[in-house]
Amino acid sequence: MTGAAPAPVVAVLGASGLIGEALCSFLLRKGYRVVPVARRFTPAQEAAWRGRTLSFPLVDADEARLRAALAATGADVVVNCVGVLQDAPGSSAGGANHDFVARLLSALQTQEPRSPVFVHISIPGQPEDDRTDFSRGKRAAEAAIAASALSHIILRPGFVLAGAAYGGSALMRALAVLPFDLPRTLADRPFAVTDAADIGRTIAFLLDEWQAGRRDWRASWDVMEEKASSVGEVLSGLATRLAGPRRRIRLPGWGLAAASAAGDVVSRFGWRPPVRSTALAEMRRGVTGDTSGWREATGLMPSSGPDTLATIAATVQERWFARLYALKALVLGILVPFWIVSGGIAISVAFGPAVGILTDHGFGEPLAKAVTVATSLMDISIGILIANRRTCRLGLSCGIALSLLYMISAAIITPAMWIEPLGALVKTGPAIVLMMVGLAVFEDR
Repeated sequence: MTGAAPAPVVAVLGASGLIGEALCSFLLRKGYRVVPVARRFTPAQEAAWRGRTLSFPLVDADEARLRAALAATGADVVVNCVGVLQDAPGSSAGGANHDFVARLLSALQTQEPRSPVFVHISIPGQPEDDRTDFSRGKRAAEAAIAASALSHIILRPGFVLAGAAYGGSALMRALAVLPFDLPRTLADRPFAVTDAADIGRTIAFLLDEWQAGRRDWRASWDVMEEKASSVGEVLSGLATRLAGPRRRIRLPGWGLAAASAAGDVVSRFGWRPPVRSTALAEMRRGVTGDTSGWREATGLMPSSGPDTLATIAATVQERWFARLYALKALVLGILVPFWIVSGGIAISVAFGPAVGILTDHGFGEPLAKAVTVATSLMDISIGILIANRRTCRLGLSCGIALSLLYMISAAIITPAMWIEPLGALVKTGPAIVLMMVGLAVFEDR
């Protein structure tokens, strides 16, 4: 990197997300000066970017706090990778996709001594095709950016594939190792793929141009493969890459609709499942674009869909992830009713027998009733904790501890239960292991 000006600093907002993380890693490998900014970072990101990160609640900050945080980065170029697909508790799609951008624009335009170049990651498509709050919010943000006096570039990537997997890219990996095919109407939809490295190369180009003296931009570019793949082709390519099985069962359309409705319900508990009504609507619309403006302006050529799919490592850890991703929902989904129902049964229809077991082993009736009620409420509480994303880790840890307590207490107080015909205590061991699996696969990033 050479030029008359010193090397520019680039601040990446939303650096902990799929695109933001891939962009930071790409630019840092190339030797650029990067400040990753996000509400929080994973331990792996903190370790990789030690001393460079800025933890800051971007979406919740007012204009004055945003201005101060941006000034602290000393950024010459700001890249906004913040985006929310659908409303969830504590996370508003409109607040992240449009309202935050409006405050960000105001904060950037009053930076001293000069406003930085602003790069915004948006979505492809035409305004008349926008059917969801997500797409309408993204398009409103584009209009606000275009109307501002900021030097800006709007990038519209397609279906982004990176080394990491999150959201839709994780779901497609999971589907690739299952014997299911998508409904024909969905499988045939255009689904242009974007290699995350192409976004990195684009930002690197802009940073080099900045260093060479160019500061004024007003452009919108589609960044994706030239000839769009279809959803089915992407799924087939991933299946080939990950040695998935043959597609033997075609999923019915109502099955996906039911799954997206379930995803909407689960999201109310703080989870962010990849199958939600907005994601399904956006996939049905298709992903296409015109890369000519980007290619002519930058001289870059996009990676093709097959070439991008070939970058996905065909390793055992990738296959493990793909298989476990779908099982994660089943593991946590079965543990919630397991704890709530078991506690509910003990405190209701089985209350008498449960109290009787304790009184038969020397407990007074009042104490036996109190212990039964307390343990039943603890069981139910653990199920509720596991159901909510923010408390899931705590719930799983408490579930393991309580299960071990039950096993030890039974061994001391009622050892005969270990050899009862149905083996209730023996089955507690596998339940503990299942909760350990839940803890092991809890992280999304």
